[in-house]
Amino acid sequence: MTTPTEIYSPGLEGVIAGETAISTIATGLQYRGYPVGELCERSTFDEVAYLLLHGDLPTRTQLGEFNARLASAQKLPEVLSELLRKLPKNAVPMDVVRTGVSILASYDADLHDNSKAANLRKAERLLAQIPLIITEAFRATKGLPVIAPKPNLGFAANMLYMLRGMAPDAFDTKAFDVSLILYAEHEFNASTFTARVVCSTESDLHSSVTAAIGALKGPLHGGANEKVMDLLLATGGPDMAEAWIRSALARKAKVMGFGHRVYKAGDVRARILKEYAKQASERAGTQQWEIAAETIEKVMEAEKKLYPNLDWPAGRLFHAMGLEVPLYTPFFVASRITGWSAHVIEQLEHNRIIRPRSRFIGPAEKPVTPINERG
Repeated sequence: MTTPTEIYSPGLEGVIAGETAISTIATGLQYRGYPVGELCERSTFDEVAYLLLHGDLPTRTQLGEFNARLASAQKLPEVLSELLRKLPKNAVPMDVVRTGVSILASYDADLHDNSKAANLRKAERLLAQIPLIITEAFRATKGLPVIAPKPNLGFAANMLYMLRGMAPDAFDTKAFDVSLILYAEHEFNASTFTARVVCSTESDLHSSVTAAIGALKGPLHGGANEKVMDLLLATGGPDMAEAWIRSALARKAKVMGFGHRVYKAGDVRARILKEYAKQASERAGTQQWEIAAETIEKVMEAEKKLYPNLDWPAGRLFHAMGLEVPLYTPFFVASRITGWSAHVIEQLEHNRIIRPRSRFIGPAEKPVTPINERG
């Protein structure tokens, strides 16, 4: 009998590991058939969240009912709020969010119900609750009181309001909203695949999301946006940016915010958000970092044929908006909970446990020598 040839693809690069109707990058990034650029121009994150969870863009009535459900779920168990107040001031925000979601599982009446209807209810509750975890924990580290959400504000504006204690202006609201849309979903990325692996065992939505947050924390995935401003600040500014990046390349240093496993000619999301980062820097008077970023982009393209990914403009946008670096990846969670949940629901509809094979590179078979004969 002929043994099939083993095909090994490090990191599963290029491997088709499943089917999805949620998003595609084959013809430009689309969410359920809608180009992401058009979604950024003509809709809000609230509408996109509904689209990802429920399958299509909402009518005005459907959106109103959706927002009403989110508003009714905007509360945390007191035990969790108390924990957020008592955690060490230097606790890593991504760890706090991961722990918070895990605790919420114990208070969700639908925890063990893996039906589509129950998972949609759980997903909507998490969409409403994760911003509360982020903002309550952040304000606790500053010794500031919790700011309750305002039902009349959209998702993006509410999150900024709960962080700052004041309603954001139109630009900040739109820029943040667009960033959330762009972070919401991206096919079989590492954290989404993690969520699908976990739920394929018929585990619950909260477990899948908790695992996904752990995957997202890594600097090669979501954590990259936190490193962007560290990199730019290290350059010393526009006049020294080119020398700095050429030195970094000579040292073979990792340049965060560039390159992507799938996008080889540039990330459409980065091009969209770059314009908002530029406008935000003009408003904040921090244009020097945009100039430095442009210099680095040109060198990276010329020398390495690498282009910016979404994290590159996102880090700059959030910095120009005055948002603190440890919040950047938690913002990613607040958005991507929609994509993760949609994938969990989709996986369970046609489930087969995800169990790949490995290529063994250990020693050849050998006999076991009794312990008294081993010397």
